[in-house]
Amino acid sequence: MSSQPRCPHCRHFVYLDTLRCPNCEAEIGYHLPSREFQGLRHGQALVDGEVWFTCSNREWACNWLVWENAPAGRCFSCRLTRRRPAADDTVALEKLAKTEEAKRRLLLQLADLGLPIVGWDVEKGGLGFDLISSLSDGKPVTIGHANGIITIDLAESLDDRREALRVKLGEPYRTILGHLRHEVGHYYQNVLLTDPALWDRCRELFGDERTSYRDALQRHYKLGAPADWHEAFISEYATMHPWEDFAETFAHYLHITGTLQTAAVIGIHLDAAVTNLRDTDVVPLGSYEDEPIQRLLTDWEWMSQGFNRINRSMGFGDLYPFTIVAPVRHKLAFIHDIVTRAPLSAEEQYALATAGDTERS
Repeated sequence: MSSQPRCPHCRHFVYLDTLRCPNCEAEIGYHLPSREFQGLRHGQALVDGEVWFTCSNREWACNWLVWENAPAGRCFSCRLTRRRPAADDTVALEKLAKTEEAKRRLLLQLADLGLPIVGWDVEKGGLGFDLISSLSDGKPVTIGHANGIITIDLAESLDDRREALRVKLGEPYRTILGHLRHEVGHYYQNVLLTDPALWDRCRELFGDERTSYRDALQRHYKLGAPADWHEAFISEYATMHPWEDFAETFAHYLHITGTLQTAAVIGIHLDAAVTNLRDTDVVPLGSYEDEPIQRLLTDWEWMSQGFNRINRSMGFGDLYPFTIVAPVRHKLAFIHDIVTRAPLSAEEQYALATAGDTERS
């Protein structure tokens, strides 16, 4: 997010998923183009002379607003959901609400980074989400990405189920937002690598993605990751196939930039005069678009140590339980390059995201 969200009435801090201000109890809605909350009157907000309505999924905790000329009563984020549980499956819909919250956070970060978001309903191969539950009909749901569509099992919003899978698979970190960031990495690999030279650079770093994915999958689940995986990869899963290495690295780029941006907008930094972590100040930036990867990773190295200490003081594990070794730094540098080479402005990004709204209304 580009600014700290506040209630438009009392200026109290509010979280991105807030429907009603906890301080003054006013109903509010989130206006994506301005990145600000708006006050609501009879379910409407007037922004720069235009009327915006509450999303039709507000009863399931969506607080985004819908432009009056939008093609439906659902906000941009909800329109990207291609499949969802049946209307009478209230248990699954409760899990959907938590997953949609994570998806809105993802989309906001992608927009802040200036990345193009074209919906599945606008363009073939565009971004979309199938958010379905393996608990609804007892059938397994395979989390993954195919032709722009990201599939998520809503059952993983259950803490005990997700934690059991995390332990079973030997993962240090497993969240719904993490899944979304990983899978969207697959989508952007095809969107951002626009010429043969970029693909050649990508293959030099991550390996040739044209090798058999099926064979790699079978090998990974039979033998596991190589014993020395930590010398060149960000995670064990990244060793499975070049596609997964790229997606894992992309996800970590989003972890890092998103957390540093949040630290920046709420004013968290390391003061060399009081900390024993570093002899010089570390002040995170709201955007690293114009900064080299070295600045980004140096800030993260020291800030993540501080965050880890905070987590440990509460009895939790490290906030960021990963080590960024030199080969991974080179991979993150590549991601940084392709993400920042042609970012869209907020106005351009939103115009692209809502392309065709007027024609389809």
